[in-house]
Amino acid sequence: MQGTPIHMASTSHKILATGVGRRKTSVASVRITSGPGEIVVNGKPASKYFPGEISKTRYQSPFTVAGVAKKYSVSAKVFGGGYEGQLDSLVLGISRGLVDINEKFKTLLRNAGLLTRDSRKRQRRMIGMGGKSRRKRQSPKR
Repeated sequence: MQGTPIHMASTSHKILATGVGRRKTSVASVRITSGPGEIVVNGKPASKYFPGEISKTRYQSPFTVAGVAKKYSVSAKVFGGGYEGQLDSLVLGISRGLVDINEKFKTLLRNAGLLTRDSRKRQRRMIGMGGKSRRKRQSPKR
């Protein structure tokens, strides 16, 4: 992935803030610029990359909570993980970028739970458990 250009939402505006969000195994690198409020993820509009109305409300929630909808544009590079992990990492990256722009957003975003990193990960297999992570051996009945 090194050396691949990230498509900017608008190239005429300078980068105001950057943020990195992580969830499970996905990582989102976010650039926030001043602009009309468009969100571009991996070179596609966010509405195409994350289809659905519920996803739309989730990735726009940092802007609505901070009260700056349609004021900033976002360009993000997201990789690793699955759909939900990538969406959550994008939201965390946008929230961290907004805090870089204005420190007053921190309490609003913190109270909405958008600055908390969800540290839950998949529990790995354990030795002697029959290929599962929590399975135990069956105890003899007699």
